[in-house]
Amino acid sequence: MELDLDTVADELYRLRPEEFTATRAARMAAARTAGDRALADRIAKLRRPSLSAWASNLLVHERASEVEPLLRLGEGLRQAHRDLDGGQLRELSHRQRVLISTLSRQAGQLAAQAGHPITEAARLEVENTLRAVLADPEAAKEWASGRLVKPLAAGTGFPAMSADAPATPRPAASSGPARPATKATTKATAKAATTERRRRIAQARKEADEAARELRTREKEAATASREAFAAKKHWDEAQQRVSDLSTELQHAREQQQQARSAEQTAREHARTADRKLRETRRRAEAAAAGVERLSTQEP
Repeated sequence: MELDLDTVADELYRLRPEEFTATRAARMAAARTAGDRALADRIAKLRRPSLSAWASNLLVHERASEVEPLLRLGEGLRQAHRDLDGGQLRELSHRQRVLISTLSRQAGQLAAQAGHPITEAARLEVENTLRAVLADPEAAKEWASGRLVKPLAAGTGFPAMSADAPATPRPAASSGPARPATKATTKATAKAATTERRRRIAQARKEADEAARELRTREKEAATASREAFAAKKHWDEAQQRVSDLSTELQHAREQQQQARSAEQTAREHARTADRKLRETRRRAEAAAAGVERLSTQEP
């Protein structure tokens, strides 16, 4: 792999936080080996991300198609707030709630699939990061890089408007001296205000109930995903342990094979030495027997 800062940073900020430090050290060592001390120093300055920042980075890298819609939504929301466009704000604020909920859930799923499920507190930090992205163009740029080190703070930002929030009223043009309000007019106005208030409370309660139901559904989905991730991690750990055990057995068998081969070679060498000594001894015995027989046949 050709080393440069962008390549290394993209790799590091996709890794699980517990893998970050060791991999960074390995890339620093590779840069030094290649003679690029400046690159090694720049890699050393890359900081390990928090759990929620890592999940936000995963979202950018693994769900790249979701980045541009969120950035466009943030631009639209900021423009609508500048224009005080109530109708546009109501529509965009609804999309904001839906998109933040969807993306934070996806970030949790990606983290679980990567083998490190995030906590509820970390998921809320992901949501706050996404709100900051919508409110602040600089935060949006930082998030889109996929290299967050810590969650972004939404700051003052702008609040999400409720679906029934009225548009900002414009002052009416004056057509003459104001007429004094009658008791009937005042009573009708108060009644209308009470009715509107009750309607808005009912609408808020309805939205709260819907949000609570959706929250329970998402919590169940997250719990299921976490259990599946835990089971998959356990299975992986068992398989890894089995591989380790088999590797140890294979190494032991190879050592025994090497010892057996060495013993076989030693035995063969002993056999050859014994055979040579046997032949030499036989020749001496035959020569001695022949000498005896010659002496025996000689006349006195």
